[in-house]
Formats: sequence, C-alpha cells, structure tokens
Amino acid sequence: MSCLPFPSFVDQVPVDKSNNRAGLCAAGTCRIHPLTCANAHKDEYLAIIAKNKEQASVDGSSADKDEKKKLKKKYMKQGVAMASDYMTKSLQLDPTVVSVQMSIESSTIVETDGCITACFLDAGCTHIAIDGTNLEALDAARIPRERIVASFGSIESCGKDEITAALALAATISVPVTNLEQVDAVMSSVPDAHDKVIFELSSPDDAPATLEFIAAIAKKCKDHKGKIALVDPDATILGKSYCACARTDRPDGLYTTVVCTRNNEALGLVYSAVESIIAAFECARGVYWSRSRGGLWRKGDTSGHFQTLHRLDVDCDGDAFRFTVTQRGDDVVAFCHLHTLTCWGEPNGLRHLEMTMQDRLKNAPEGSYTKRLFDDPELLRDKLVEEAQELSEAETKEEVAGELADVLYFAMARAVKAGVSIDDAVAVLDGRTRKVTRRKGDSKAFRIEEGAKILAKK
Repeated sequence: MSCLPFPSFVDQVPVDKSNNRAGLCAAGTCRIHPLTCANAHKDEYLAIIAKNKEQASVDGSSADKDEKKKLKKKYMKQGVAMASDYMTKSLQLDPTVVSVQMSIESSTIVETDGCITACFLDAGCTHIAIDGTNLEALDAARIPRERIVASFGSIESCGKDEITAALALAATISVPVTNLEQVDAVMSSVPDAHDKVIFELSSPDDAPATLEFIAAIAKKCKDHKGKIALVDPDATILGKSYCACARTDRPDGLYTTVVCTRNNEALGLVYSAVESIIAAFECARGVYWSRSRGGLWRKGDTSGHFQTLHRLDVDCDGDAFRFTVTQRGDDVVAFCHLHTLTCWGEPNGLRHLEMTMQDRLKNAPEGSYTKRLFDDPELLRDKLVEEAQELSEAETKEEVAGELADVLYFAMARAVKAGVSIDDAVAVLDGRTRKVTRRKGDSKAFRIEEGAKILAKK
C-alpha cells in the first residue's frame, strides 16, 4: 500500500477559499491544532472545553446518583453537538469521510478527566493527538489506545525509552524529521512499525529536493509502515507531493483515475495530472486532465454536472488515483455525457431504486403506488411498521431476503420523500463507527406500544 502525505494545520485554517485551499482536507486525513490554526473559532473550542469540564465536575457534585447520571449524559450530548458543529460548520470538515486527528493539550485532558477526548471521538474524529512526553495525559485520555497519537515536539525528545513508554499508552507516535537518518532511527526504535509512526515535515515547499525527500519517506512507509504529515501545506505542495509518492508507466505521464461515490460505486474512468490534482485540492471539486483537449477538465463547468470532492486516494500499487465525490446536477445527477449516473449505464439495486423513486416523486405515472405512498404519510408509516415486523418474524433465508427487500423499498420511499439519499445514510453509518460512547441499545417500550397499535389496525 502506497503512502500519501496529509496536512497538519498548525497555523492555517483547514479551509480557506480565498487562498485556493478549499480542498486540502480531501487528502483523506488531517490534523487540527485548534488553539493555533483556527484562531477565528478559538472561542468555540474553549466553550467545548468548558462544557467537558462541567461533565467532569458532576462526580464531585452533591447530586444523587440518578441525577449525576442524567447530568453527565446531558453535558456529554451537549459537548458532542458543540464539537460536531465546530468541525463541520466552523472548520468545514466532513469527519464521516475524512480522518480527523484533533490535537488536544495535556492540561485540558487532565482537567476534563478525559471527557474531551471521548467528546471529539463521538463527534467524528478518528484520533486524538496528545503530547507524547506527558504520560499522565496519555493515561487520563481514557479512550482506546488505538485512537491515540503520541505527538513529540522534536526528534530529540523521543529516544527509544520515550517511544517505548508512549507506545504503552498510544498506538501511534508522531515525530518531526528533517532527514532520512532520523526516519531510520525512529523506525528502528518502533517494534513492528505497522501504522505506528507519523513523520512530520515542517514548512515544506515544492522544491525538487523536498519532493524527493517526501517520496523517499513514502517508500520506507509503504505497506502501512508509516505515514507522512506536512505542516500547513498549500494546494501546490500537497498536489506535487501526492504525485511524487505515486507512479505511472504511461508515456504521457498521466495517472489512471477512478471516480467513485462515497458508497464506492464507480462512476467512470478518467486521467489525472499534477496540475489537475493541484486544481482539485484548490477548489474541492472533481478536476481531471482531458487528453483530447490537452488541459484541465473541471467537471461540470459546461454540463452543470459538477462534483463535490470528498477524498483523494491512491491504490495499493501507487499507480492509480481514486476520487471520492458526490455527483451534482440541477437537471439530472449524471457523470456520463450520455446523462447516466455512471459510464457503464444505469445502476442496479438500491441506487436504481433510489433514482426510480426520485423520478416518481416528480413524474409519477397514473396509478403509481410509490406516488401514493408519497401522498399518504400515514400509509407509508403503517407499511414500514408492518414490513419491519414481517422481517423480524421471517425464518428461512428466502423469506428474510424478500422481507428485507420490502423494508428497503418502503424505507427508500420515506428517505426520498424527505430528500435523503443513500450517500446521506452512508455518511451517518461511517460517522457512527468512530464513536467510543455506546448506549445499551435496549428497545423502547413506548415505540413497541405504538407499533402494536398500528399492527392492531390491520
């Protein structure tokens, strides 16, 4: 597996459209230093800290046990909502598709008794970066060690003993480096380096020597042996670094590129160049290289079928890029010039069902049952309850498959009526995988009672 660099935002904000940096987070991973990189939103971050201090202080209050439980749950939900808004609205990140590492101060972790680390993970972060020399803070985080990055401020502060101590509490270390000798020394100090090291490059530029250095680290880090973080890169540096870490055997120097939905459905095959990848990072859109025109192809400029770029990856061999996008369009959502969603014609399965229902919502033929469901909310609700019950009682494989298909049909009708897409649901599912706070998952008696009343009418 090839290693591509990701941005670490120390002084600059993640998204700055005025400086052509709207798509930098599409690198797939980013690290946020909230007290320095997002100065315009510092008050929001401090408010999140305050809310988590409230949550941590509940245990020392005079309230009884049940009241404490309610208060902790209340403050936790408020803190997660604030952290989610901070990332998605203020920093304009999409943590359901981008891996966000949040760097949190050791003192804050200790003062909140670790509440703030769980807060940001529940809001969608994948990792919390903590000072690797502060073992008290690493221990106080109270989250799975696989979700902690022990971040060292200098190469001098992370000797073999320091690395060993940090890796007892964190799954990954992050170290600034300036030469390959330092890279080799760190890797030799990390047993089984699989996904355990992040090498940071401060103030990188796009000089050939820098790109060669990045490519050399990427070669050592391939197959999950490590990662690379570039401190405050611009789109040019990030795009050139991407291409320095990838390879192509095409005479024209272009990179084969697959364009996919966030549900990993292939929309089409295109080509990328260094210039087009830089342009994509600049504007957060699908931008490719047109071989026929010999220049940039900004998808949608002429057709109106533009794409929102979520993530840019490379395959295991490092010779093909993947753009993860959401296809847009006022008249029809289509990637292909033949006005179909994909270049292989219309999709099957759930996507076909979704597109059919979207059409029925606008242009239902006479006698359409789907249109009847759209126009009768009570009928749609009753059918959802009825089919869910039949699915729960199905026994054979064939029965379960049939009832599941029925549930999906009525659920899709409800979603389309509300303007919710498959990709919206996928985003929610992906976001939930990052939570560390779990509910018991018990059934709700009042919901069961309401469902029984509906079924009793049948």
